[in-house]
Amino acid sequence: EVQLVESGGGLVQAGGSLRLSCAASGFTFDDYAIGWFRQAPGKEREGVSCISSSDGSTYYADSVKGRFTISSDNAKNTVYLQMNSLKPEDTAVYYCAADLLVTLAHYEYDYWGQGTQVTVSS
Repeated sequence: EVQLVESGGGLVQAGGSLRLSCAASGFTFDDYAIGWFRQAPGKEREGVSCISSSDGSTYYADSVKGRFTISSDNAKNTVYLQMNSLKPEDTAVYYCAADLLVTLAHYEYDYWGQGTQVTVSS
C-alpha cells in the first residue's frame, strides 16, 4: 500500500522558517519523483517544488525560488522541504505526492499524502 505522510507544518511568523517532511512507503522510492504542492482556501492547488529520486534534479515554482529548498534522503525514503523567509501568502495546506513523472503539474500525480497546514502570520 502506497503511503505518503507529511509532517512539520505549523504556525510561524513572517520571515521565519519551517521544514516539512514527507515519509514514503509502499513503492520503489528511487523510481519516483516527489512533489510538494499547496492549496490555500478558495484557490487552486499549485506546484511548489519537486525532486527526482533517481538523479536528484529539482524544480521550483517562481514564487518560492531562493526561499524554499527540496531535498531527498533516499536511505530513509523521505523528502524534505526547507522553507525560509516565509510570507503570509505561503499560508496553505501543503501536500506531498509521488509519480513517475518529474513535474509540477499536480494533475499528473497518482499518490498523495493527507496534507499539513502551514500558517504564516504577518
